[in-house]
Amino acid sequence: MIRTSVGILRGGTSSEYPLSLKTGAAMMDALPDDTYDARDILIDKTGTWHLHGKPVDATRALAQIDVVLNALHGGVGEDGTVQRILDRAGVPYAGSRALASGLSLNKIRAREVFQKAGLRMPRGMSFNLDNELDTREMAEAIFDTFGPPYMVKPPMEGSAFGIRYIATIIELQGALAEMLDAYGAALVEEYLHGAHATVGVIEHYRGEDVYALPAAHIRIPKGERHVQYSIHERGAAEHQVPSNFTHEEKQMLGDIARAAHRALGLAHYSDADFVLTRRGPYLLEVNSTPHLYPSAAFPKMLESVGSSTREFLEHAIALARQ
Repeated sequence: MIRTSVGILRGGTSSEYPLSLKTGAAMMDALPDDTYDARDILIDKTGTWHLHGKPVDATRALAQIDVVLNALHGGVGEDGTVQRILDRAGVPYAGSRALASGLSLNKIRAREVFQKAGLRMPRGMSFNLDNELDTREMAEAIFDTFGPPYMVKPPMEGSAFGIRYIATIIELQGALAEMLDAYGAALVEEYLHGAHATVGVIEHYRGEDVYALPAAHIRIPKGERHVQYSIHERGAAEHQVPSNFTHEEKQMLGDIARAAHRALGLAHYSDADFVLTRRGPYLLEVNSTPHLYPSAAFPKMLESVGSSTREFLEHAIALARQ
């Protein structure tokens, strides 16, 4: 039997490097050896490609690969860089194309798309180094628009990396200065009290054009105010699926996840993060490359509908090769 050669890209240049290694490992574990020849392609933190532990150029790494699964979270894996390399090489790959993936990763630009689509998000304001206001004036402009507490976010990081909870206006100016120095831009949103949730979507699955998996209730450790990177890194969150959300809430979460996927022009799959308040769900962001390691939410959502990571990956491979 001829096996399908599957290149699994993992590692990458972003702060999510350790999580990407785990997603890639989960992909390799899920694909049966009798059907697939899974090839581990590592991109290190400098952006250098590796095959069989040796540095190679991307063309060499992708030679004789039938299809690519992208396990890269953030950085070159989601900003469009890797997608453009794969497009030039003519290798089919699962997941979104370069433009849509990069748009999804950029929280500031994605907000603009979601707002135009009429999707409800936390109130927010963004700034960059070209802004004429100084950080004191920025903080005052935010305070005049909506009060504390605040969430100060870097523009292009995933898995809640670098996000800061700011309790008062007094702390906001310093947080803005640090974020602008580190990233060149900053997004400030209102802090919302409510349950954290995530919803995965898959295209052309279970007879639907865009199928929404059941919402997972993300239960974060006691004492934490929000989902942050260290929680993902430690696998400290509990993902409850089925959740205790009402039928109406589950329906709304699924509908918004599908609408956000379409608004960004994403392909094949994605997952959306929410805060579910007493006023209903608020969309936070959409990830074009779901986390697939065992402690992540996406595998739990798949299991809740009688599916598995293997079935999902085989479906993604089929989508990539169409």
